[in-house]
Amino acid sequence: MMIRVLIVEDESLIRWSLRQKFEERQYHVTEAETGAEARDRLAEASFDLILLDHRLPDETGLDILRHVRASDPDAVVIMITAYGNVEDAVEAIKLGAYDYLAKPFQMEQLLLTVDQALETTKLRREVRRLRRRLDREYGFDRILGEHPGMLALFDLIRGVSASASSTVFLRGETGTGKDLVAGVIHHNSERATRPFMTITCTAISETLLESELFGHEKGSFTDARLQKKGLFELASGGTVFLDEVGDMPPSLQAKLLHFLENRWFRRVGGTHEIRVDVRVIAATNRNIEKAIVLGKFRQDLMYRLNVLPIYLPPLRERGDDVCLLADHFAAQYAREFKKPVCRIDKAVYDKLRQYAWPGNVRELRNVMERAVLLCKGDELTPADIVLGKGGSAAMEEDDLAGLNLPIVGLDFQRLEHKLLRQALALADGNQTRAAKLLHLSRDAFRYRLDKHGLL
Repeated sequence: MMIRVLIVEDESLIRWSLRQKFEERQYHVTEAETGAEARDRLAEASFDLILLDHRLPDETGLDILRHVRASDPDAVVIMITAYGNVEDAVEAIKLGAYDYLAKPFQMEQLLLTVDQALETTKLRREVRRLRRRLDREYGFDRILGEHPGMLALFDLIRGVSASASSTVFLRGETGTGKDLVAGVIHHNSERATRPFMTITCTAISETLLESELFGHEKGSFTDARLQKKGLFELASGGTVFLDEVGDMPPSLQAKLLHFLENRWFRRVGGTHEIRVDVRVIAATNRNIEKAIVLGKFRQDLMYRLNVLPIYLPPLRERGDDVCLLADHFAAQYAREFKKPVCRIDKAVYDKLRQYAWPGNVRELRNVMERAVLLCKGDELTPADIVLGKGGSAAMEEDDLAGLNLPIVGLDFQRLEHKLLRQALALADGNQTRAAKLLHLSRDAFRYRLDKHGLL
């Protein structure tokens, strides 16, 4: 990339000398003799480097420096003067000058300062570019939805992001966007400038998972040839996202509980305590209450994780959000694949509403990606929408065919009791959702719960 340099200096010989040196480096050089000319050049273009004389015929370099800082905070400004004093140097640095050099200066010294300054501004711009990209990827507007339940969820996520709480528990079915919500919480919190580390608790073995989380000392096990820091240590000041925490092995659950309660741990094979400040965001699609009953998840760990619980509703409960999301994904993939798709047939929306979306938003995204990719025209039709089996919103007659009454009969009250408990388990205890699974009104469902002593 061409480096653009502005030299603001009233002595023509110095301007000429600097121009020669910078053009040898293939820099693009612009000159200004007065403050007024400098303002004109700054209005016409932006510059990576500005060499600014302190005393100009019509105003001071400090006035120009203030003007530069107001319009381009990334520009590197190096002040040069034959009348240097400590007060002016301090004022220039306060206003954002990178350095303050007194005439006569050594050209090698100036060029070294320029190199260091340009490297600094390069890094600063890269950080800002990455920050803008993260803002696009993890802004609050990345979570789409207009259903009242989602609007309430947005408010909760904003509140959690701004809070100082160190533990957040995300619950919801697979594909509801728990990983996205975790990223949004971190990148909109005071921890945003610190690391965001993620790990899936089912992706690796129990031994490796412990080492990944807590680190290990050299020689602590066969392959431990070097000391290794774990995610909790590496993410100090930031966030650790534990995905699928409901499947974490019981022995590690105890160590995680100890860390959450005390905020210190020991590396595998270590003896000294390591204290860190991290926010832990845990997520699961499991029925934790059922796992506790089965002895697969610690109840005390669930209580410790549940400081700030966030439930992500399944797509089938979000009404017309399915259409909103379908429009979003269709437009996204049309741009990505350079396809002319610009309309969606209304019959497509009807088809999407009638489907139960067991894979939730992730499944919808995949369906729309395939539809746009294979669409032959500029409009998506029902023929372009291929849905999975077993995802219809209601049980078909063919599905009921396998439910035959035993020849010896059965205890209907026990069957009803069992179905009620299964519905509650599938709905994570949410009575409204459990009632929908059984195609009952909430009042009818609660009546049956009361009848069976389940309230």
